[in-house]
Amino acid sequence: MTGRQRACLAEALCAGYGLLDRGAASLDAVEAAIRLLEASGLFNAGVGARLQLDGTRRMDASIMEGAGLKAGAVAGIEQVRHPISAARLVMERTDHVLLVGAPATDFAKHFQLARQARPTPEQRRALRADIRRIGKQTGAAGTVRLFKALARNRKPGLETVGAVALDRAGTVAAGASTGGIALMLPGRVGDTPLIGCGCYADDGAGAVSMTGIGEGIIRLAMAKAITDRLASGKPPADSVRHVLRQLGSRIRGQAGALVLAPDGRFAIRHNTPHMMAGSWDGRGKPTVRDRFP
Repeated sequence: MTGRQRACLAEALCAGYGLLDRGAASLDAVEAAIRLLEASGLFNAGVGARLQLDGTRRMDASIMEGAGLKAGAVAGIEQVRHPISAARLVMERTDHVLLVGAPATDFAKHFQLARQARPTPEQRRALRADIRRIGKQTGAAGTVRLFKALARNRKPGLETVGAVALDRAGTVAAGASTGGIALMLPGRVGDTPLIGCGCYADDGAGAVSMTGIGEGIIRLAMAKAITDRLASGKPPADSVRHVLRQLGSRIRGQAGALVLAPDGRFAIRHNTPHMMAGSWDGRGKPTVRDRFP
């Protein structure tokens, strides 16, 4: 974790908690924290989102609140500075949960969401260098080998961003935003925009936001699996550890999770070497680390 990333995470925690302290809804706090991270360019979301193999930046995001189980998401959206805000608009301005591709981009343009610049020549050159470094593959078997190689060569420090929050009314919320995995194939969608996979929130259970290799997270519907254990009375740390063990033993997947119970107990856990994350309850300074054993 760089000093700039650490400072940005602390700023996002302060922004989100500041809203909660003034009586704002948990949904507002989650969106505000994620928007700050999207705008920083320091993480794999919003301005900092990775390019896909065709040189295009396509992004995914989701948001959910636990009182009415309302949710919204976008997948494969382009040219938008804050995909998390597009996801919230889907939740609040439509009868749908998920919009994808060019129509999702048009939807964001209709509501005049802030645009982001197209990829720079430097970013495109870096993409071509990464492709040359890993090597070209063709055919179905080649696609599998390519995907595995890309997963192994994920760039450290550029991960999905997410947040969970609990407000004074007892409502929990969760959200996530991402540019996907390094050099992913065009059209690939990970866990982030899939409710119950990348995020989930239920006032009767808790809130979860995931990061990691999406394919494994999807197969276990990890966010919902963790909240189901919370609903059964298991504490946050035990709930996430159990599901992470399943991910490792059954799929050999890698992930991390932010987990918040309705009573305020929380856990940050991962089976990856690092996970940049933090928490704050308004006392002292925010806690920001890159490992949570």
